[in-house]
Amino acid sequence: MVTEVFTLKYCDPHAVREEKVEASEVIQFAWDGTVREVDACSECKKEHEALYEPLVDYSRPFKKQRRVTKKNDAKADDTESTDSDA
Repeated sequence: MVTEVFTLKYCDPHAVREEKVEASEVIQFAWDGTVREVDACSECKKEHEALYEPLVDYSRPFKKQRRVTKKNDAKADDTESTDSDA
């Protein structure tokens, strides 16, 4: 005999107000130097994103995107026009 168990996660900000709303998102925040997670509904997630800026992990190296200069773009355009003329 097989029994299925369903577990529902409820939105923690709504649970404080003694409301049961199913959680579909996770809110991350920093507290006492550690990253914590709270289950939240999509409405609370949007509200949190509007109030606070997202966490950035500074322990990982940040890759800078290379900017292409206008000189390189002009050279690329010149080579395309000479190829099409031939």
